Amino acid sequence: MLRPGGGFLSQQVGPRSVAELTEFMMGPQTGPPARDPGLARSAAEAAGLTVTDLRLERLRTEFYDVGAVVYFLRLVVWIVPGFTVERYRDRLEALHQRIVEAGPFVAYASRFLIEATKPPPAS
Repeated sequence: MLRPGGGFLSQQVGPRSVAELTEFMMGPQTGPPARDPGLARSAAEAAGLTVTDLRLERLRTEFYDVGAVVYFLRLVVWIVPGFTVERYRDRLEALHQRIVEAGPFVAYASRFLIEATKPPPAS
């Protein structure tokens, strides 16, 4: 709840965050991207807020070895749902070979920032 004149600030995971890794491990993904900043804007406005800023960034992420990928996928469980080393051993071996031959695996983390205020009551 915000009082009139109050502010709301939120940083969230954006659309297709690290999708390059998801697709390498699981194949092409279909459907609309989740975590759409436009939907966050609509939700804030539907709650009676005025959106004063909305920014989207795509941040370069480099994986230099498969151990880092395994650690990341165990920590950020929604990137490859149901990930286990055993289940994805073939893909991990292919990723290792790719890193050895071509250098770090590059993906792009997506984040957005939304800032909004609750207008003062109408006089």
